[in-house]
Amino acid sequence: MTHDERHPHRITASLVAALAIGASMAWSAPAFASTALAQKYACVACHQPAVKVVGPSWKEIGARYGDGKGSAAQLAASMKAGSSGKWGAMPMPAQAQVPDADLQALAQWVLDGAK
Repeated sequence: MTHDERHPHRITASLVAALAIGASMAWSAPAFASTALAQKYACVACHQPAVKVVGPSWKEIGARYGDGKGSAAQLAASMKAGSSGKWGAMPMPAQAQVPDADLQALAQWVLDGAK
């Protein structure tokens, strides 16, 4: 019996530690937007891919601001500051708690078709 076979918990602990370090490194880098990132910040409570819920769908936002009509930086700034009157009576609450890199990634993701 090898040393590792007598102490399997040491291997498990090492693997858990390695995975935790890898996960923290992945989230410390600029985020790549996806549905998971939109879920993390609860964007999905008001926005959906193709259907208006409380706010416009990502498809509607992309159609209005995509194709050179707006930049990801402009959309991220709007998300951070919040707005009212752009899409009707319902205001967009400020999302100042969301890191700028994540706002930028989300904005670019929406402009790229939220795929």
